Amino acid sequence: MKTPEQIAEIKQDLLAKGVEYCMGAYVDIHGVPKGKVVPIAHLDHMAQGSERYTGYALDGLGQSPHEDELTSVPDLDHIIQLPWEPKIAWMPADNHFQGEPYALSTRVALQNVIKQANEMGFGFNLGIECEIYLLKRDEQGLLSVPERDNKLNKPCYDLQGFVDQFGWLDEVSSTINNLGWDLYSLDHEDGNSQYEFDFNYADALTTCDRFIFFRFMAKHYAKQRGMIATMMPKPFADKTGTGAHFNMSLSDLQSGANVFKRDASSADDPWGLGLSDTGYYFIGGLLKHGRALCAAFAPTVNSYKRLVRQGAMSYFSWAPVFNSWGSNNRTNAVRVPAGGGRCESRNADGAVNPYLAATLALAAGLEGIREKIDPRQPNEDNLYAISEAERRERGIDFLPQNLLEAVEAFDADPFVAATLGEALKKEFIHYKLQEWNSYHLHVSQWETDRYSSIF
Repeated sequence: MKTPEQIAEIKQDLLAKGVEYCMGAYVDIHGVPKGKVVPIAHLDHMAQGSERYTGYALDGLGQSPHEDELTSVPDLDHIIQLPWEPKIAWMPADNHFQGEPYALSTRVALQNVIKQANEMGFGFNLGIECEIYLLKRDEQGLLSVPERDNKLNKPCYDLQGFVDQFGWLDEVSSTINNLGWDLYSLDHEDGNSQYEFDFNYADALTTCDRFIFFRFMAKHYAKQRGMIATMMPKPFADKTGTGAHFNMSLSDLQSGANVFKRDASSADDPWGLGLSDTGYYFIGGLLKHGRALCAAFAPTVNSYKRLVRQGAMSYFSWAPVFNSWGSNNRTNAVRVPAGGGRCESRNADGAVNPYLAATLALAAGLEGIREKIDPRQPNEDNLYAISEAERRERGIDFLPQNLLEAVEAFDADPFVAATLGEALKKEFIHYKLQEWNSYHLHVSQWETDRYSSIF
């Protein structure tokens, strides 16, 4: 909590920048931002939790209609002045209940596990790759690619497709850089009118805040152009899905040094991947709880249309299917990119609540370090092509193949309740089972087309 003097100083700085309103933005269980807006004259009240919320009106905050209200407390160290409306300051916020951080707030949950890492002498660094489709919607509500000639079977890195949408790409990119996030790469991705923005990693809390704001910002700029920006995991059956790969490492709290980094030529590196023992143990923890983690990394019905080897596509999907790891091999769920020093979880998709997923990934990795869990030999070949017999011989499990299976794995792993608490675990399961049941009971056009004329 900031002192009154610090809050007054922040207020004066914001006023000097033209800010007139403060937006306290927390997220629900799905990672969708919610909040209230106050005039800047009342920032000091807002900073003390003046804004109250009926938790029952929101998904995943675990309240009944009769219960006392929640409050939100803005994080004044992570303020973003809206680039397109400088009168508004966006402030990521934490839910509180009766004066204490609220256990069912996923941003609070992440901070709790970061404290555990700090007690072990570690900081947690995270980079999230932002893949996103830029689309249009017709009068029937169907999504399509804006340019009629963007029909390449393999459009990845296509420069024409990039230049065709340069206006939107430049607007999003300039905003990222003006915010100080350090965009270092962008490209046309593997789906038609799909793009990727890569900005520099930061501490996990900052990166999660930025990811939430990125979705909000990219959608705004698309809407201004009469289009839709979506991070839906699989908007088209015959095109690549939308990932949000988590690139993770730990730092030494004292020196800031990357404790995952080791010279790949070192004789002490068992696999020559440029990863320390600590990094390998972290991966061991991710794999131990990999099936349970998948529910948080890939949290929707649609997510599991992405986690397939090929599906309706004419070539492999790039998405992970197995709870496996390896070097710079994109057929694994966890890979160690060239140069080492980090690991990447590839089953995370664009629908992820980053706070929830980062909480569980960090906790699993810390368990791996404490228990020195050996991830065993890395997989270097094309796992899409191995036989079932070879898969079983290597001891490689499938990731969950639908949301119900993922939620069951999430529920069955005691690690989840130990990390999140029983209440937050139950809330996630409740809403995800609702989602599954709603999907399961829906009669789709595919079913009507397939069955109505033959039975």
